[in-house]
Amino acid sequence: MSVEPLPQEGGCRCNRVRFSVSQAPVITMACHCTGCQKMTSSAFSLSALVPANAFTVTQGCPVVGGLHGVDRHYCCPHCMSWLFTRPHGIDEFVNVRATLLDNALVYVPFMETWTCEKLPWASTPAVESFEQLPEPQDFPRLLQAYAEFSAR
Repeated sequence: MSVEPLPQEGGCRCNRVRFSVSQAPVITMACHCTGCQKMTSSAFSLSALVPANAFTVTQGCPVVGGLHGVDRHYCCPHCMSWLFTRPHGIDEFVNVRATLLDNALVYVPFMETWTCEKLPWASTPAVESFEQLPEPQDFPRLLQAYAEFSAR
């Protein structure tokens, strides 16, 4: 399930905003929270967490969307596609909407979060599952397990 070759390119629905990811994600996920359900008009959002220095907007100028809270959700100003999130307090990572990558097939969600808000009929192939978010002490184990999972 390797995410190579890099860089991976992606963009919004209208392609007015394009971006590039030059490093493999550290983890992929599906979030079942009601906020993600509303932002995507779907059962969950899919994302790939990548190092911030490996993420570049190559065309267009995204705007802040969503709730305009501490987590900054960026959208295309034209088609309003939700492109990526810069999580509050985690400046070293960007959470890219994995389905917007041109080669989205390889970004299988490794973990799922907020399953306490999951729609009862929604399912993913995620290996790890959390009622809310993993505890900070879980991340070293999760990142190592994802590295092994993605090397397959």
